[in-house]
Amino acid sequence: MSEQQEMILMRIFISENDRFEKKPLFEALVDMLIEEGFSGATVLKGAMGFGRSSVKHTDRLLRLSQDLPVVVEVVEQQEKIDEILPLIEGMFQGGLITLEKARVIRFGER
Repeated sequence: MSEQQEMILMRIFISENDRFEKKPLFEALVDMLIEEGFSGATVLKGAMGFGRSSVKHTDRLLRLSQDLPVVVEVVEQQEKIDEILPLIEGMFQGGLITLEKARVIRFGER
């Protein structure tokens, strides 16, 4: 049986080298989302990207760390997203957050 509802998809665009309190920012964000009772989050590491500075970061060169792009994706109710945005803002020096409405279809038992 499936269940459908409208939720918000939040994408947080950061860099793998970004830090918060001595740990990777993406890890700190996931820990905070768990503490705040969010239903889930996914961290995606990009193979290539560039930001406002137009400096290309890629995994194709011989160096091990290229400061690759990272996206943290969260699907949640609008109210919970609104509550968490000030906390996220206080955690990073720069980045980008996008918010969009998403039609969520859940399958199976919850």
